[in-house]
Amino acid sequence: MNKIALVTGATSGIGEATAIILAKNNYNLIITGRRLERLNKLSKIIQEKYKVEVQILNFDIRSNEETKSAFYSLSDSWQQIDLLVNNAGLASGLNFIQDGDIDDWEKMIDTNVKGLLYISRLIMPIMIKRKKGHIVNISSIAGKETYTKGNVYCASKHAVESITKAMRIDMLPFGIKVTSISPGMADTEFSTVRFHGDKKKADKVYENTTPLYANDIAEAIEFAVTRPKHVNINDMLIMPTTQADSNHKL
Repeated sequence: MNKIALVTGATSGIGEATAIILAKNNYNLIITGRRLERLNKLSKIIQEKYKVEVQILNFDIRSNEETKSAFYSLSDSWQQIDLLVNNAGLASGLNFIQDGDIDDWEKMIDTNVKGLLYISRLIMPIMIKRKKGHIVNISSIAGKETYTKGNVYCASKHAVESITKAMRIDMLPFGIKVTSISPGMADTEFSTVRFHGDKKKADKVYENTTPLYANDIAEAIEFAVTRPKHVNINDMLIMPTTQADSNHKL
């Protein structure tokens, strides 16, 4: 019987690439996100190409009520999740903290921190009861360093790092693995979202350099979740060759 993986933020970028690579590894999938048409398209591709089962949950992870309602719409058998990939996350705005937009702040905190907690709170007790499971939290170089104008986004990813460490401690008695994957500069929809849809501004971020791509991170997740039972990848920081840290890139 195939294992079940739930991937949040599967409508594009790392989430989409991760869903595809897990399907290749014979996981049945629960894919979540706010853009239903993209979830439907991804589901069709996965089912046709990899012949695994796919469930779609279309909701906004920033809402605890929507998250609960979506999760409990799953049958009991689909709730027996083996792998949770907490990928849903975003940066919104790039301002000095004194000029920050509070709506941007709330969007980042509600998605990156609270959303991760909402879905994890529903799934962790099921994993504990079964005494098995793996949680992969997608963090960032921004969770390890703070850079100019990164303020609240960096704070939210520092929170993800701390929550991941806490999960690893609290899940230890139950044999549940917890992994943090932290990408550096990656050419996904990240910058387009950060600049509120301004594609020209987003494209400038990756000018004259070779960033990471979604599949680079998906392959790292694949490595982490295919280790033997006695091996846990605690933390993986992945950078493009052209970037040394948050402030130095070619």
